[in-house]
Amino acid sequence: MDPMQLNLRPLRIGNLDIGFPVVQAALSGYSDLAMRVIARRLGASYALCEVVLDRIVLQGGRKIRRWQRVADEEHPVGGQLMGSDPAEFGPAAAELAAAGFDVIDINFGCPVKKVLGRCRGGFLLSQPATALEIVSRVREAVPPDKPVTVKMRRGLDDTAESRELFFTIFDGAFARGVAAITVHGRTVEQRYIGPSRWEFLREVKRHAGDRVVLGSGDLFTPQACLKMMAETGVDGVTVARGAIGNPWIFSQVRALAAGLPLPDPPSLHQQREVLREHYRLADEVYGGELAGRQMRKFGIKYSRLHPAGNAVRDAFIAVRRPEDWQAVLDRWYAEDLPGCHPEPEAIDEADCAEAA
Repeated sequence: MDPMQLNLRPLRIGNLDIGFPVVQAALSGYSDLAMRVIARRLGASYALCEVVLDRIVLQGGRKIRRWQRVADEEHPVGGQLMGSDPAEFGPAAAELAAAGFDVIDINFGCPVKKVLGRCRGGFLLSQPATALEIVSRVREAVPPDKPVTVKMRRGLDDTAESRELFFTIFDGAFARGVAAITVHGRTVEQRYIGPSRWEFLREVKRHAGDRVVLGSGDLFTPQACLKMMAETGVDGVTVARGAIGNPWIFSQVRALAAGLPLPDPPSLHQQREVLREHYRLADEVYGGELAGRQMRKFGIKYSRLHPAGNAVRDAFIAVRRPEDWQAVLDRWYAEDLPGCHPEPEAIDEADCAEAA
């Protein structure tokens, strides 16, 4: 693909200049402060925190204070809310804004069964009155200078009714003051099965005109990020599962967009330095055993970039203590061998539940 044909424009969300239009999505269980900081350092222009329930924010406590931590170096950063009661969304959004999040994102896309069963996430795509009341409550509660955004899927399913409800919520959300909407090209019913329908994203962007639309779904390589923007005309893309264990995807897509060759995958020593720093950041956030448990799942994802990926994956699975983590690095990352680009087909639904 000729990057000169893309004519990429800097992404702007409300009054925020995001810059390069490839950002990190909210990822349930993953996109904590440590992951976001690593992604930003390696080229992501913006990142969203993992989704949190509005009522958990309102309950407060040590756990949510840890979740709400924002590093000085990661601005602008978004916080994402999910819930079912419009009355709880406004106060929770105000809490996130006060905690330092620059954008408040509303999740109308999560396809996880227990979420749908509690009338949250993607379920709200079937309830336009409730969804739009939530948008209004959040917009009223958040300071005017902080943008509010929405994440949607293309509908509950592929029925004509779902399509109509999608556009009712899409247009209504913009009318109520949201600055941008991210659209995932799968239905809620699909979850992560089957391809993301990029042609729907193209239709949505044509319908939106100058309103800011970001695309999501099947962005596992830097080439796919540019291809989605070229084929659909969306204003930016959000990388979700493709960024777990591969934060280098952001610098790689920047290189391709600049007309440069695809950079080589990070060498094992480059990977080792990022793994060490990622662990250090996680330890600052969680401390002790909790950091080790959090980082074990990241190590499993990072192993896809190692030439002995299966063996390294097994080694990370066995990690229980900080010294176990260091032992994996000492054994498997001692020699500075070339790394590997992860295979897209190895990134499947089992990797994570995207909060979108």
